[in-house]
Amino acid sequence: MDKKISVAVVAIAVIFSVFVLASPSDPIPLPEPKSDTKDESVEILARNLDKPRSIAVSDNRIFVTEKDGFIRVVENNVQLESPLASLRAANVFDGGLLGIALHPNFEDNHFIYVFLTYEEDEILWNKILRITEYENKLQDAETIFDKIPGSSFTNGGFIKFGPDKKLYIGTGTTSDSSHLPQELDSLSGKILRINDDGTIPDDNPFSNSPVYTLGHRNPQGMTWDDQGNLYVAEFGPEKNDEINIIMAGKNYGWPEQECSGNKNFENAVLCYDPSIEPGGILFYSGDKFDFEFPFIMASMRASNLYQVDFEEGLSSQKSILSGIGRVRDVVQGPDGYLYVITSNTDGKGFPDGTDDKLLRILK
Repeated sequence: MDKKISVAVVAIAVIFSVFVLASPSDPIPLPEPKSDTKDESVEILARNLDKPRSIAVSDNRIFVTEKDGFIRVVENNVQLESPLASLRAANVFDGGLLGIALHPNFEDNHFIYVFLTYEEDEILWNKILRITEYENKLQDAETIFDKIPGSSFTNGGFIKFGPDKKLYIGTGTTSDSSHLPQELDSLSGKILRINDDGTIPDDNPFSNSPVYTLGHRNPQGMTWDDQGNLYVAEFGPEKNDEINIIMAGKNYGWPEQECSGNKNFENAVLCYDPSIEPGGILFYSGDKFDFEFPFIMASMRASNLYQVDFEEGLSSQKSILSGIGRVRDVVQGPDGYLYVITSNTDGKGFPDGTDDKLLRILK
């Protein structure tokens, strides 16, 4: 395609193969983020976020989870001082308050769903809470799904409502030596599908089970294309990060397979070696940008927001946004703009004096 990238945040587009990004002896650099961005195509909506994990956007509000248990709100482009909620989260490296999703009828019922890691009798678990809010205050919080095995490092935790108005949940494995992702009666290492009240849909692939697919390691991003196909991004152990197209009832191999090679499991659409730590993903469907490729991916280790082409296996990716450090999540707002959060205070980045940030990409 000859279309120009309309988001000119970087001077030169970075293009490279998704199959071989760099050699193990020449890993992807981790540049220190700029102290601020002066580019008119990017607007900073919130600063000093503490280990933010996920974004959800309504008509005039943006909700951001912080790992330590807070839900922050930006309303009409103003960062509110008080959190909407403060939840008791487990104090572990890569767990806590993680994913967030708004009910499809949020404007009417004010339901917010979150994924929370907690500790009970010295055992880590994850659960789904349904929060009812009113005027940016918590009115009620109800556990609708519980006892997802927890971990200090691989909880997954990304949640989204699909086009079918069912809630999809990415859960991680308890450890890299665990075979629970291969066990149908375990909630570990799965994509789960539930109704908005936590019950099990009648048309799930396994009878009386929330399990939609199995064999996952650490899902980090989830999106649907315009044909209704579900894609999931997940971390590999030290390499072999994956983008998978998710089909009901299928097995994606972990820990028996990484990316591809075993006929008993599904092959990844994309495989990254070495790791780039993919975060939020989406298929852009708005009219504000003229992207060459609609698939958008946040990357933490590679410190970029990318557009990616993987049609017919001809895979390349181009940088949309860089210079802000680790990029954790990306969503498309109702206004057609892109919203991203950085992840420089998560213990792996180089935070500046105003990190972490919520940004809106304008052009």
